[in-house]
Amino acid sequence: MMRIEYDKDVDAAYIYLTDARVKSVKTVELNENIILDYDREGKIIGVEVLQASVVLSKKVLAEAGKE
Repeated sequence: MMRIEYDKDVDAAYIYLTDARVKSVKTVELNENIILDYDREGKIIGVEVLQASVVLSKKVLAEAGKE
């Protein structure tokens, strides 16, 4: 299940792609706003979005953190 957290103070969002608390062992900067985190098996476990208010829709940010 995907989950999104948004910190408006720093305008950054984190998209969790797994429910498990898996440790990131590799981080790759896709571009200046998108950073991917990988587990030890090479699977993407999360995506950090910088300047989230520019990159993501207002609807996504408004729903971030709600379950």
